Amino acid sequence: MFTLENITPFLTSLKLGGITTVILLVVTMPPAWVLGRKNFLLKPLAETLLTLPMILPPTVLGFYIVLFLSPQYASGAFFQKIAGSSLLFTFPGLVIASCIASAPFMILALKDGFSQIDTSLIEASYTLGKSPMQTMKQLVMPLMRPYIFTASMTTFAHTMGLFGVVLMVGGNIPGVTRVASIAVYEKVEELDYLTAHGYSVMLMGISVLLMLSANIWKQRLAERRHDDKSIL
Repeated sequence: MFTLENITPFLTSLKLGGITTVILLVVTMPPAWVLGRKNFLLKPLAETLLTLPMILPPTVLGFYIVLFLSPQYASGAFFQKIAGSSLLFTFPGLVIASCIASAPFMILALKDGFSQIDTSLIEASYTLGKSPMQTMKQLVMPLMRPYIFTASMTTFAHTMGLFGVVLMVGGNIPGVTRVASIAVYEKVEELDYLTAHGYSVMLMGISVLLMLSANIWKQRLAERRHDDKSIL
């Protein structure tokens, strides 16, 4: 039976997914723009490094994030000085870990969107006297809305399903770092299959809803483009 205690991991997952998606949507815009619009010598290396978390084993990625946040190292000591304590086994630390793990999904989707924007439209905007900032706000971002939607849905769904990385960095602290995916594993170990099934159904339901929304949006976008070409 689901109680407030049982539903808390699910709420923690939703909170983690939302915060991670918002942060990545802001942080990954510049690198996605560069990868999608610019050509430079080290582009293959940059693209590889930015998308590496997507193919690394979760335990390997989690291990290096633990080292990154550990107070024994300069990066972890810096975070500890700012936060007042170590970020390991805390929700903020969990956010950092999930941002690193989910970043490739946001970057690749945004990069694809930026690369699809017709360069002539941007040049025309500059010709009309628009500044780069005005062009980005009035032209580029409206054209990017479908890709932003898809990137956000994919990133949120991936974050909801994280297991190995969040377990290594955040542990399994009730009400703090215990997310739904960890709760499923825990309930299976306790042979509480009913609760594990409930968590799993909710996670699958959210994932299906998010991906279905993204795919419907993509289909409508493709149909709209086809109609525009037909008119021309």
